[in-house]
Amino acid sequence: MGKVIVVTSGKGGVGKTTSSAALGAALAKGGDKVVVVDFDVGLRNLDLVMGAERRVVYDLVNVIQGEAKLTQALIRDKRVETLYLLPASQTRDKDNLTSEGVEKVIAALKSVFDWVICDSPAGIERGATLAMRHADIAIVVTNPEVSSVRDSDRIIGLLDSKTLRAENGEHMEKHLLLTRYDPVRAERGDMLKVDDVLEILSIPLLGIIPESMDVLRASNLGCPVTLADDRSAPSIAYCDAARRLKGENLPIMIPGEKRGFFGKIFGRKAA
Repeated sequence: MGKVIVVTSGKGGVGKTTSSAALGAALAKGGDKVVVVDFDVGLRNLDLVMGAERRVVYDLVNVIQGEAKLTQALIRDKRVETLYLLPASQTRDKDNLTSEGVEKVIAALKSVFDWVICDSPAGIERGATLAMRHADIAIVVTNPEVSSVRDSDRIIGLLDSKTLRAENGEHMEKHLLLTRYDPVRAERGDMLKVDDVLEILSIPLLGIIPESMDVLRASNLGCPVTLADDRSAPSIAYCDAARRLKGENLPIMIPGEKRGFFGKIFGRKAA
């Protein structure tokens, strides 16, 4: 059975969709069978980031409503054959998602894929809670800004109360992905430093994604950054994060610093 990951945050615009696509592509490049599921019903951007917007025929809501089979809605990536997308509906709203329907879809995907990555909408409403409901692992995406970190703290509380694992008294594995980090601005005090964010949220750090135009360029091309350029700093950071998800014990490099660090708070060991 595959593992279900929810990529979540309280605040919008922090890079959840970009991160879902990048991590999914990185895991698939390593040979794992991966599906990325867009839970942002009514908006739908994951297909754009993955370059599949013209190939969407059926979507998650169609499957839940019994209007299409799961195999009809899944879109296989043209660049990596083990990477798939299950798009969201652009014409329905989140009320079309049902707990029973989501449970059936996730169970079916887990039986086929190694990783089921759920790209959650921002906030704490229905779409977000359903996206995290069946997760085994949560990746909390945060920018180094006070408002983003505060909203992420609220999401961590929901992960510990509103998921099936939490209700069954089981541990909910949570990791922090710090995006859009700029060491120069952090040193100036224009954004929080890494240790400040870790002190507030107190969950293990999965990776630090530096601020870079490479991410925007890749999105505009409809290509996950981990497929667009293997040598770019964001691509390397996302690929390392994917390896940590699989259990590798890699040092985490803070952009602008020469040495990495492990630590119980910072590294994969704390998972």
